[in-house]
Amino acid sequence: MKAVRSVLEYLKANGVEHIFGIPAGSVNAFFDELYDMPEITPIITKHEGAASYMAAAYAKYSNKMSVCIACSGPGGTNLATGAANAMREHLPVLFLTGAVPVNTVGLNASQELNAEPIYKTITKYSVTVNRAQDLLAEIVKATEIAVSGVPGPVHVAMPIDIQLENVVDITVPSPPNRKPMIPNAETIAKVAEELIRRESGYIFVGQGIRHSVESVLELSELLDWPIITSPQAKGYIQDSHPLLAGVFGFAGHEKASELVNEGDGKALLILGSSLGETATNNWNPNLTKDRFTVQMDFDQAVFNRKYEIDIPVLGDIHLSLLFLIEELKGLGLTRTKYEEVSIKEEVDLTEYSTKNVLLQLQKHLPSATRYTIDIGEFMAYVIHHMNVLEMDTFDINVHFGAMGTGIGSAIGSQLAEPNRPVVCVTGDGCFFMHGMEILTAKEYNLPILFVVMNNARLGMVYHGHSLQYKRSHSCFEQEPTNISAMATAMGIPSMRVEGMGDLTQDQIIELTNLNGPMILEVALVDNNIPPMGDRVKFLSSFGK
Repeated sequence: MKAVRSVLEYLKANGVEHIFGIPAGSVNAFFDELYDMPEITPIITKHEGAASYMAAAYAKYSNKMSVCIACSGPGGTNLATGAANAMREHLPVLFLTGAVPVNTVGLNASQELNAEPIYKTITKYSVTVNRAQDLLAEIVKATEIAVSGVPGPVHVAMPIDIQLENVVDITVPSPPNRKPMIPNAETIAKVAEELIRRESGYIFVGQGIRHSVESVLELSELLDWPIITSPQAKGYIQDSHPLLAGVFGFAGHEKASELVNEGDGKALLILGSSLGETATNNWNPNLTKDRFTVQMDFDQAVFNRKYEIDIPVLGDIHLSLLFLIEELKGLGLTRTKYEEVSIKEEVDLTEYSTKNVLLQLQKHLPSATRYTIDIGEFMAYVIHHMNVLEMDTFDINVHFGAMGTGIGSAIGSQLAEPNRPVVCVTGDGCFFMHGMEILTAKEYNLPILFVVMNNARLGMVYHGHSLQYKRSHSCFEQEPTNISAMATAMGIPSMRVEGMGDLTQDQIIELTNLNGPMILEVALVDNNIPPMGDRVKFLSSFGK
């Protein structure tokens, strides 16, 4: 058996169904073996960077490890941004790169690159395999590392000659199982006692609560404490819950900011947030000031990093919450069941603005729609104004902030959950980076609506410079491009919007009857200042 075949047999045994990437010389042997393995579908993308975003989203929404592959040299460097992104999101992605033959290393071979050290800083594990008999063992080791403890990406570089060499006495091992991280019972008991002593407090949640939403709600109703979410956690708690105070941080809500800055909460319980810049409104010291602070996370590195934590709780969030809820009940707390409140709708949607376009779309799209949000000024409007109607309906990658991630994430999400409607909200700047992936969506018949906010400029940069420096380079703008005409040239249905009158209920409903991808181009230059919160004040503070 070829060494590379043993790798694929192992991946198949792991339940891998899709492999994202682009074929090329140093990984052609890998793709050749896939001819005989119909259980695994290669998702051939237009750019390796987009493949890495797809793999990350697929890992997130399939709840299993995904695989992404690229050739040596430029293929490997193109994947690096996606690896760094997966590291920030704690997503188990196996990144495979080809490499030049072992006996040509250092001879300036075509596409030669020592990828191992590049990936060491942006993955949990990176290795180059120089013996065929070690290839499967290293893949197994990398996979186990990817899914264990704090999940994350790993990288294995495979020289082409190593892939093709025959190996004997190969036994394909069983897939790894992640061992749960069980919190310390005494620590949980202490947390319960301390929280119950405080008259009031807040629950601050990050994206780490994704699999624990029901427990978060139960805990909130036991304590009668408001829930504040980070921007990345938007989409987990429905707006109809009366204890939801809204988003704090980038593009956050006034109510949440008032609680943090002026509220009388005596305690703060942080769940699944690393307390990064965008989540904390530029590390606002008022978040924990004069508050007894507890932080629960499965990543020990997030404790006492910027904020002093009174009790850090290391363990899987869902287990920590289950144990804490039982302790609180044992101390006599009972749950108050809250009735849902009606979600306030904007009455006046006549102005042709970014906010109104997004609200009008959401008003008539299925409530279960998942919105994958790219990086741009529209992102602030999404965070601040769009409603959370059902759980897990927003994918907002503001913490790493790579333009184009929303496009790849839409494809990864749709492949992971084929029955869930997916809408990507992106901008012309992001589209010009990774927009050709709509062809990938077409080739795999994926029913995704791509909403392209086309303002013929880098909107976030334009507004940021205008606010911070009181001027903006003319080169931040560009000659307007008709993106819907581009879609037509690619054989993809499209619709161009130039006013609110173009977005009727019937037209929006028609956008959901998809047999493949569609582009909705919103031609709009919105000079309203996006609700970015204190982001500009923070940037303006440097150099003073």
